[in-house]
Amino acid sequence: MFNKKTIRDIDVKGKKVLVRVDFNVPIKDGQVGDDTRIRGALPTIQYLLDQGAAVILCSHLGRPKNGPEEKYSLKPVAEYLGTLIPNKVYFASDCIGEPAKKAAENLKPGEVLVLENTRFHPEEEKNDLEMAKQLADLADIYVNDAFGTAHRAHASTEGVTHFKPGVAGFLLEKEIQYLSGAVENPKRPFVAILGGAKISDKIGVIKNLLNKADKVLIGGGMANTFFKAQGFDMADSLVEDEAVETAKEILNMGSNKLVLPVDMVIANAFDNNAERKTIPVGNVPAGWRVLDIGPETIKVFSNLIKNAATVVWNGPMGVFEMPNFAKGTFEIAKAVAESNSISIIGGGDSVAAIQESGLADKITHISTGGGASLEMLEGIVLPGVAALQDK
Repeated sequence: MFNKKTIRDIDVKGKKVLVRVDFNVPIKDGQVGDDTRIRGALPTIQYLLDQGAAVILCSHLGRPKNGPEEKYSLKPVAEYLGTLIPNKVYFASDCIGEPAKKAAENLKPGEVLVLENTRFHPEEEKNDLEMAKQLADLADIYVNDAFGTAHRAHASTEGVTHFKPGVAGFLLEKEIQYLSGAVENPKRPFVAILGGAKISDKIGVIKNLLNKADKVLIGGGMANTFFKAQGFDMADSLVEDEAVETAKEILNMGSNKLVLPVDMVIANAFDNNAERKTIPVGNVPAGWRVLDIGPETIKVFSNLIKNAATVVWNGPMGVFEMPNFAKGTFEIAKAVAESNSISIIGGGDSVAAIQESGLADKITHISTGGGASLEMLEGIVLPGVAALQDK
């Protein structure tokens, strides 16, 4: 199923290995917040160290504008990594140039070097080959283990492979196996759940899943656009007017597979303490807006999820940041966790919801990449994966 070479297929003893990881983690007051992505990279890092390699890690962090910004430095991440593994962890003040070159030259087998943020150089996102060559020159072998950025053709994800043949790390392999397996060869019934604010972000995904899944459940703000396409007045609800025609097209395409909410929780302001009530799907009273799916919808969705063999979920069912409008999202999280299905969750908000609900350990696979997992569900080939050596 995964037709690329991985770190199992190569000999790394005594070699310097450049690994593109996804250490784009929240940092507050110089401390790492959520360390999921760092822990996700540990199996690859530890395997390479155990095999006698010297490991050089590169990553981006945040969206620095023009060059280095202190708040986006990977230094706190390097320090934090040092608390998770027994090996020595060094930090280089740049990812290319003299500081990187010197630090890489001095690195011994069994040691780790974390390079400074690749996006401190605008050339990174331009996939500049000169920058890519400088990165490649630091090591003997290149490994991509950054699923979260595999959908971007950047100097550190795609450019490097023009100079050093690349293989996949364990996290990248695992992500691709689960996501492509779910879409290409799912155990059935296969139920996809899509939420979040906008249809426009997910048009390709919805269309691809209507071909592949048995049912596609729609919640969140994007459901409102479908209701408007059916002729309902959505009052102050979030609606994507420019996507109404697309919604009509999708409704015609997937009439027997697409499952929309049957009731909704509405509020008279975008506020946790607003007055709220539950109404069947229909016209929303003036001055009100839809902020969550209702109890009947939760029942309908949960029944379909309960009987599924494969479930893929991306995007919340309502404004779950507000406790009074979080019920839909958390109940769906519970249904997914309690189903006996192969369950795959991708996208920041759905992952946050499953972690907040304390059910993460009941999910088969939680994806570390929002945009990348969406593109996989859409059936797009990711440039960072395509660039790696075939088996």
